[in-house]
Amino acid sequence: MRYSLFGLIVRNISNTRKDEQRFASYFKALSNPHRLALFQRLSSCCAPGTKCSVEAATRSVGALGEHLNIAKSTLSHHLKELNQAGLIQMERKGKQVMCWVDPQILMELSGYFSQKLPSTESNKNHVQE
Repeated sequence: MRYSLFGLIVRNISNTRKDEQRFASYFKALSNPHRLALFQRLSSCCAPGTKCSVEAATRSVGALGEHLNIAKSTLSHHLKELNQAGLIQMERKGKQVMCWVDPQILMELSGYFSQKLPSTESNKNHVQE
C-alpha cells in the first residue's frame, strides 16, 4: 500500500511539473504583443458564450496579418512560435495556410486561471482588510 501511494504521489508531482512546463511555454509564446494579438484574433471568432466551429474559427495567414503592420516573414515567425508552443494549429490548403485554435487549448487556459486566481469574494474581503 505504501509503495502504490508513493507512486501516486510521484506521478502527481511529475504531472504537475509537465503542466507547469506546458503553461510556461504557452505564456512565453504569448508574451510577445504581436503573438498575443494573433492568438486573440484566432480565439475570438465568436461572441462570448457561444459555440464556434473550428471551420468558423479558421483564418488564413494573410487575413490574420491584416492591420498588424509587420512583414510577412515576421508574421510567419510569430505563427510558427504559437504553433510550436501548441497554442494554434496550422494546415496548408492549396496556396493558403490556415490557422485555428483548438477549443481544448482555450478550455485549458480558462481552467488554469480559474484554479489559480482567488475567488471574487475572497478578493473583496482582502481589499476591505
